[in-house]
Amino acid sequence: MAELTSLHDALIEEIKDLYDAEQQLTKALPAMAKAATNGALQGALEAHLVETRGQVTRLETIFELLDVKPQRKRCAGIAGIIEEASETMQEDAPPAVLDACIIAGGQRAEHYEMAAYGTLVAWARMLELEQIAQLLEQTLEEEKAADEKLSDLAEAGINESAMEAEDEEDEEVSAPAKKRRSTVPKS
Repeated sequence: MAELTSLHDALIEEIKDLYDAEQQLTKALPAMAKAATNGALQGALEAHLVETRGQVTRLETIFELLDVKPQRKRCAGIAGIIEEASETMQEDAPPAVLDACIIAGGQRAEHYEMAAYGTLVAWARMLELEQIAQLLEQTLEEEKAADEKLSDLAEAGINESAMEAEDEEDEEVSAPAKKRRSTVPKS
């Protein structure tokens, strides 16, 4: 465990944490894209994978600017989010419901990252590390855009399709009950 004696030390530790988070996501995003049934959602996840790889490279540039060897510090937060998303993708669910859940998991990850990058931008500016702040802010804007894209996909029909799948499931469950009631002899 690193000794934190300054805001500069904290900045470096958080960058190590994000470096691990982004690398975990480069492994999780392909599985999410493969599990998605909506083509636009698959495309958005695949596009964000490319962006995430660029974010890893950007963090390596930041390490260089800080004269620190790139190093990962396990990001338990993103690991938990990925684990929850993986469990959800194993569920037996209608495709539209699964897509809605994939969006929810993706947005949890984006919000986690937005909070972390936002904090680091503020810290870098406080430490007068403007070039680093700009690089971090570039990633922050990409994370915000990815979150917005997921919201747009959800609102453009995925959530509605998930709701319709639920209605269809209710109808299938209630149909046998109606049939049973109709076969009961009247007295």
